[in-house]
Amino acid sequence: MITETRSDYLDSLLHGRNVVPEARTGWLKRLRAEAVDRANALAVPTTRDEDWRLTDLSPLYKAPYLPSARPGDVSEADLGRFEIPEATTRLTFVDGHFSVGLSRVALASGVLVANIPDALSAHGGVIESALGTLAGTGHDAFAAINTAFLHDGALVHLGRNSNGIAPIHLLFVTTRNDVAAYPRVLVIAEPGAQCTLVEDFVGLTDGGYFTDAVAEITVGENARIAHIKLQRESQAAFHIARTSVSVARDGRYSSWCVALGARISRHNCDVLQAGVGAELSIEGLALIGGRQLADTSSLIDHAHPNGRSRQLHKTVVGGGAHAVFNGKILVRQDAQQTDAGQQSRNLLLSDRAHVDTKPQLEIFADDVKCAHGATVGQIESDELFYLKSRGLSDATARNLLTYAFAAEIIERIPVKSVVERLENHVLEQTRIKS
Repeated sequence: MITETRSDYLDSLLHGRNVVPEARTGWLKRLRAEAVDRANALAVPTTRDEDWRLTDLSPLYKAPYLPSARPGDVSEADLGRFEIPEATTRLTFVDGHFSVGLSRVALASGVLVANIPDALSAHGGVIESALGTLAGTGHDAFAAINTAFLHDGALVHLGRNSNGIAPIHLLFVTTRNDVAAYPRVLVIAEPGAQCTLVEDFVGLTDGGYFTDAVAEITVGENARIAHIKLQRESQAAFHIARTSVSVARDGRYSSWCVALGARISRHNCDVLQAGVGAELSIEGLALIGGRQLADTSSLIDHAHPNGRSRQLHKTVVGGGAHAVFNGKILVRQDAQQTDAGQQSRNLLLSDRAHVDTKPQLEIFADDVKCAHGATVGQIESDELFYLKSRGLSDATARNLLTYAFAAEIIERIPVKSVVERLENHVLEQTRIKS
C-alpha cells in the first residue's frame, strides 16, 4: 500500500509535464527523457528511509501540485521588498516561468547570465557539458522530477579570470496556491573567476504550493564563488532543494543558507573537493516557529589532499517547530592533510520546540585534523542573569541573546542589504513582549 501511494504521487506529478514546452535540442530531450525514466523507477522518500526518517513528507503527498501553464501577474512594485540594490543583474522567474520584463542584466566582461533556453544556440556546448552532471538523478526522486520538467532556468557562466563585481540575484517567485515550480540553476565558474550569487525563493501568496529546486555549481581552479541561498516561502508551502557543488584545485566556495519559510523544507547540500587545496565554507541558519519543519542534510566530500572545510549550522526553534541537521564530512584515503571542522548549534525558544542533530565524521586518511560537535539548549541562565543585572528586563535580555545567536551567521553574508533585511526579520521574529 505504501509503495503504491508513493508511485501514484510521482505519476501525478509527471502528468503535469504537458505544460512544459518541447526541448529545442536533442541532448536536452534525452536528458529529460532519462530523468522521466529514472523518476518512474524511483519512489519518493518516507520516514522508512534512513535519510528521511525524521522528516515526514506525507502532508506533501496528499496534494499533488501541478505546474502553472502561465505565470501569475506580478509588477515591479510587488517585488520591491525583495530588491537587492547592490545587484545590478537580476533574473526573475514567476511560477516557474522566466520573466523578461522583471529581469535586468548589466554584466562585466566575460560574464553571462541568461535564461537557459535563450542561451542554448550560442552556448549549447557549455551547457550540455555541465547540466545534469553534478545533481544526478540516480537516487533522488525530486532531482529526477526537476530534470524531467527542465525548461526555464538560470545560467551563470563566468569566463576565465572574469569578475562579477556586483552580486547576481536569481529571484524565484510563487504567486499562486496549489502549483508546483521546478527552479533550476547552473553556475559554471572558469579558472580564476569570481562571483557573488544570491539564490532567492519567495512567495506572494500565503497558501500552499511546492517548490522543487536544483542548483549545480562548478568552481574552476583558483575560482571564488560566494553563494547565498534565501528560502522565504509561504508558511504553508513545501520546499525541497538540492545544491550540488564541485570545487577544483585551489578554488574556494563559500555559502550561506538561510531558511525562514515553508511548512516543510529540506535542503540537500553536497560539496565535493575535486582538487588539491580547495577551501569550503558552509554556513546555515534556520529560524522557524509554529508547526514548521526545517531539515538540512549535507555532505562535504574531501577527495584530494590539503583541503580545508568549515561548517557551522544554527537553528532557532520556537513554538512546536522541528529542526533537523544531518551533516557528514567524508575524508577519503588520499585526502591527506585535510583540515575540517563542523559545528551544529541549536537554540530552543519553547518547551515544545524540537531539534534532531547528527554531525558526522567519516575519515579514511591518517594525516588529518578534523573535529565536530553539537549543542542543543535554551538561553543560558548565566548570560540572562548578567544582562538583567545591567538593568535589562527579562524579555529584552532574551530578545538580545536570541538575536545575537542568529546574527553570527547573518553578519558574515557579503551583501549589506541582505544582512540588514535578515537582521530586521530576526529581530521581529524573535521579539518577546515585555
